Amino acid sequence: MKNHILPAVKLTVLAILLFAVIYPLVVWSMALFAPNNGNGEIIVHKGRKYYSNIGQSFTEDKYFWSRPSAVAYNAAGSGGSNKGPSNAEYLKEVQARIDTFQVHNPAISKAEIPVDLVTASGSGLDPHISVAAAKVQVKRISAVRNIDVAGLERLIADHTEKPLAGLFGPEKINVLKLNIALDKMSEK
Repeated sequence: MKNHILPAVKLTVLAILLFAVIYPLVVWSMALFAPNNGNGEIIVHKGRKYYSNIGQSFTEDKYFWSRPSAVAYNAAGSGGSNKGPSNAEYLKEVQARIDTFQVHNPAISKAEIPVDLVTASGSGLDPHISVAAAKVQVKRISAVRNIDVAGLERLIADHTEKPLAGLFGPEKINVLKLNIALDKMSEK
């Protein structure tokens, strides 16, 4: 038994030192070289501060709508709903989101609505939507803001983030940045 206790204690001390001290110090040191010292990108718009990496609620017709959140965009309580695709309550929520979207976008059929506009992300804080989710909202925003469709499509193209290294992940759009640019476009 003594032959096993000493190696186990040594391994425990080594693991604590490695994973509770050294690794966090390395990550923290690397964050110091990131923009804003690893605190995220802060955007100030109309006197309010926003973090660009945390989803915001946009549901007005004059804006591109954001992805729904299971946690009401509360960054202190990140999480999904844990409801599966066969859960009756979840299906009602998704159908209600589809119905709401179609009321505000009557020219769009149910099949044309991108899934990210009616389902919440795993974190509930996803700040991005797909390019398709932005494009499907162009007609509504064009009518409300009296901006030509081509101008809105250029705005979408300008704010489309490419996959990491051109390979990893889909193209996406940060809704907060897109809507701030939309406000600036309307002010001109």
